[in-house]
Amino acid sequence: MESKPQKMPKVAKVKDKSPAELQITAEQLLREAKERELEIVPPPPRQKISDPEELQEYRLKKRRAFEDNIRKNRGNISNWIKYAKWEEEQQEIRRARSVYERALDVEHRNITLWLKYAEMEMRSRQVNHARNVWDRAVTILPRANQFWYKFTYMEEMLKNIAGCRQVFERWMEWEPDEQAWLTYIKFELRYKELDRARAIYERFVYVHPEPKYWIKYAHFEENHSYIQSARRVYERAIQFFGDDHLDESLFIAFAKFEEGQKEHDRARVIYRYALDHMPKEKCSTLYNEYTRHEKKYGDKSSIDDVITSKRKFQYEEAVKTNPHDYDTWFDYVRMLEADGNVDLIRETYERAIACVPPLKEKRHWRRYIYLWIYYAVFEELSTKDVERARQVYQMCLRLIPHKIFTFAEIWLLYAKFEIRQKDLTAARKTL
Repeated sequence: MESKPQKMPKVAKVKDKSPAELQITAEQLLREAKERELEIVPPPPRQKISDPEELQEYRLKKRRAFEDNIRKNRGNISNWIKYAKWEEEQQEIRRARSVYERALDVEHRNITLWLKYAEMEMRSRQVNHARNVWDRAVTILPRANQFWYKFTYMEEMLKNIAGCRQVFERWMEWEPDEQAWLTYIKFELRYKELDRARAIYERFVYVHPEPKYWIKYAHFEENHSYIQSARRVYERAIQFFGDDHLDESLFIAFAKFEEGQKEHDRARVIYRYALDHMPKEKCSTLYNEYTRHEKKYGDKSSIDDVITSKRKFQYEEAVKTNPHDYDTWFDYVRMLEADGNVDLIRETYERAIACVPPLKEKRHWRRYIYLWIYYAVFEELSTKDVERARQVYQMCLRLIPHKIFTFAEIWLLYAKFEIRQKDLTAARKTL
């Protein structure tokens, strides 16, 4: 037989191959489908159970499904929780409890599992069962604070104050974070147990030795009108931290406390003690608070003292940053000379002349030499210590590298000094 020729399929001829003016993306199609609710699947029809046999059959079917899911993936805790929740909805508390216990055998360190279990017991008003669950949870996972918070809350809601306190005491033995201690303190304050709250604060500030918690303790005493106790707390805090770990926030809080009690002299002493014993770089806020206090309550001399101490702090910072800034040293010693503290002035001069220029070039030494001159003049005229002034001149002359350069002025000043002291031989030798 002759084979018939196969017909070629007709190819649609595209008349216009240019892109359409309005381009539609996949995202637009999905958004339109969502808007028209094309993809929403209608919910399954509600099943009405009319007799006990049908109910038993339904429950058997659901349990079998849950058990199959658990068998497939035993470690998936959400399957266990869904199963237990369903049993709870069926008013089968014993079965739900059994599910939770089986789940805990699988993963006993899962926090969510313990929480769901205990909450189920609480919803079912099974107080002793809930208590038992919380007790096991805090024994196995004592660092999970949610358990302790919920355990204490439950006991307090049941008006079991002694039991709640016992739980708090068990919790505090683990030395938890500061919020746990503050919660315990608030609990005692709700029942007007001030002595117990104070005893908790005593333990708290040693478990968490930070200045802010000592300040909280002092505020607690002050708020309950125990002024002497608050003052003792501040004093103990300063002794506790010692000179090595002083904190400016502690001193500021102490001074403000005294200020609030109209003890302005005490506040002033606290500020000065802090400024004398703390490193200068840690006292910026302290200086500002001291200045504010003196402007508010001090007389003219005390305000001047504060301004002087503030300028002293600024000069100290400047010379620490650049010890060869001799103009700053000049200003610093002038300010100290106005105060008249001889020992401090000498110490500052000694520190200034110890900053010898690093390069042996005359232009770097010009300002430096005047520090020696001012020092010698200060010893001669202000302190009347002639021998010390002579030593200053002699040390300066020994320090200058005369083989490279010298300063005629220092030689002349020393010679005139010896003439004033009637020592012509020394003056001649110098010249």
